[in-house]
Amino acid sequence: MNENSITYTEFFNQVRTSIANGTFAKLTLAKTVGKPELQNIYVKTIVEDNILKLSMTYKIYTTEKQELVKICKLDDLEAELIPHINNPFLSALLFTTEADITLKLNKKRVARIDEQAPTFKNADASLVDFLGK
Repeated sequence: MNENSITYTEFFNQVRTSIANGTFAKLTLAKTVGKPELQNIYVKTIVEDNILKLSMTYKIYTTEKQELVKICKLDDLEAELIPHINNPFLSALLFTTEADITLKLNKKRVARIDEQAPTFKNADASLVDFLGK
């Protein structure tokens, strides 16, 4: 297990915590190396059959812009996103109502987590409805 794995785990634990306590607004993977076809991944919550799940929108730019939407379970969050970190994404941004939490890889590909004031005032609408807040 490398140093980054620990940082990734910490970051995804913060994502899960923000979903559990209803402060999650959205999660975005961005900052690519070069010009890969996959430019962004946006993650929001969605409720399907009274079960809270994640809606992942993959923004793909080939000859034209495409969007691929994949619905997955909360438990599959890391398995879905970690393969895309460092290939091609150098940052993952967790937006919550309490803080903006950024997982960044530097030039040496060492991961770190930064926190800033929140961009979003409101949590993800599907999550708020689901939690009955």
